[in-house]
Amino acid sequence: MCVVCGCADSGDGAVKAEGHAHGHEHGHEHGHEHEHGHGHVHVDPRHGDLHFGAGAARVSVPGMSQARTVKLEADILGENRRIAQSNRRHFESHGVTALNLLSSPGSGKTTLLCATIEALKARAPQVETRVIEGDQQTSFDADRIRATGAPAIQVNTGKGCHLDAPMVAEAFAQLHHHHHEHDHHHHHGHDEAAGSLLFIENVGNLVCPALWDLGEAAKVVVLSVTEGEDKPLKYPDMFAASELMVLNKIDLLPHLRFDVDRCIAAARQVNPALEVIQLSATTGEGMDAWLSWLLQRAAPDDAQAALRARVAALEAELAEARASLKG
Repeated sequence: MCVVCGCADSGDGAVKAEGHAHGHEHGHEHGHEHEHGHGHVHVDPRHGDLHFGAGAARVSVPGMSQARTVKLEADILGENRRIAQSNRRHFESHGVTALNLLSSPGSGKTTLLCATIEALKARAPQVETRVIEGDQQTSFDADRIRATGAPAIQVNTGKGCHLDAPMVAEAFAQLHHHHHEHDHHHHHGHDEAAGSLLFIENVGNLVCPALWDLGEAAKVVVLSVTEGEDKPLKYPDMFAASELMVLNKIDLLPHLRFDVDRCIAAARQVNPALEVIQLSATTGEGMDAWLSWLLQRAAPDDAQAALRARVAALEAELAEARASLKG
């Protein structure tokens, strides 16, 4: 995972955590005493295949013992988990259901999000949608989301290969700030009792993001049929951590040698409780099942809905009072 690839390491194993789960200082200058010796590697006696995930840390880091790797990961992920819990409470207090969308690059996440936002406008216009976009560079995907009319904040991670909880906290603060500016200038009528959806489109990567809690209500892994049905077995941590697998681009199945049943069986071998929805974001096939799943997750319980509605009404009254004072 990213914890052990060097982005959380100063080069001598020290954690740089000043106010952040990790500093994304990609230093790889480790000592050489362990350069050729990996006592924890498992060698398959049949073919000589090497398995570097056989140790206690399930990874191998040059120059770092398994015990030190486990300790480093626990420290960094512990701090991230603390902020993720704060995010979760913050989302819940605002009636926001946050979903962490994970996949390989090119699976069609952004296309799916754009199609989802447009479809929700027609089917459930009372449900707000907001998006946090994660990429190493550019704002291309956030620009595509903003073109639908939904608020979106781009988070560029630089050399980082995943979003973390502090990044999401800062991005949500930006979204919330801009949302209220827009709301106060244009209207006061959002029905927060209907709930709202926050889509967090993570960096395209089937490895590192699986480990990082962002405060989401659920992880959703998007797998396109162009990627191969064995992906759940090759990248088991991602599918084990997810609540739902969206099998995307099914409109291409007639042109591919992709065994849908084998793919689903592989995913449920890793995670027996995994839900599966098959769809095409391009043609719209299967979108109804996806929208139903989303709306079920977004529906708040009655008590919290009433409280949020009351808070929204008071905020609207306060905004009107402030406006009249300025006038």
